[in-house]
Amino acid sequence: MATAAQAANFIATIGPLVQKYAKGSGYKIASTVIAQACCESAFGTCALSKYHNYFGMKCGSAWKGPSVNMTTKEEYQVGTLTTIKDNFRVYNSMEEGVAGYYGFISASRYANLKTATTPREYAERLKADGYATSSTYVNTLMKIVETYNLAKFDDFSAEAPVSSAPSVNTNKGPTFKVGNNYTLGVELNVRKGPGTNFAKKSWNQLTVDAKRHDKDRDGALDPGTVVTCLEVKKVGANIWIRCPSGWLAAYFNGKIYIE
Repeated sequence: MATAAQAANFIATIGPLVQKYAKGSGYKIASTVIAQACCESAFGTCALSKYHNYFGMKCGSAWKGPSVNMTTKEEYQVGTLTTIKDNFRVYNSMEEGVAGYYGFISASRYANLKTATTPREYAERLKADGYATSSTYVNTLMKIVETYNLAKFDDFSAEAPVSSAPSVNTNKGPTFKVGNNYTLGVELNVRKGPGTNFAKKSWNQLTVDAKRHDKDRDGALDPGTVVTCLEVKKVGANIWIRCPSGWLAAYFNGKIYIE
């Protein structure tokens, strides 16, 4: 069982990430998702947490990334827990795990989550959509939301800043904003910092999701890849944005590479 300090630290760390990805992906509710992470991972203390899977996401047939086989319990019949072993998704970081959750619920079966406007409505739709088998799932999530005052994370206007420069504009180039999604127009190297003086990343250093968008495994994301902007930096006349895998040249030498 997590201590009060562990619970507080977990929420303080994962809360802003969930808030950021909820906003960037077009969802109205972050609190229930944070409660899910708290519930599914025991506030980041369960065995699956070391694999940065905080939402109990199983692999399923669509998952092509790394996995780990673990024991879990399912409530197929009300009041009866059945112990099973299953394969769960593995991520490289907490942020990648949060991004992975939003990729997971982008499936059509969870489409109604985007229009949920209250924490309970989000929780009830999750349960109805089949996310969890627990008969008490909705009440468990709502108790966590209320106990830890997680509804404050549903106010996106109060989102914690990710960068000292959340948006950058130049008279000769576009505006890029933290939380927005952008599409690569060309193949772009992923770098460790905002500038060509920073080293390029290898394929092995990309996030699991990014690796699927680097077909030739050269550490560069393919044209058409959609990335979420986490930070914006202006370096001279050029603009760089940070996505979960690293830094990309969005506007460089007068040319727009990401829109």
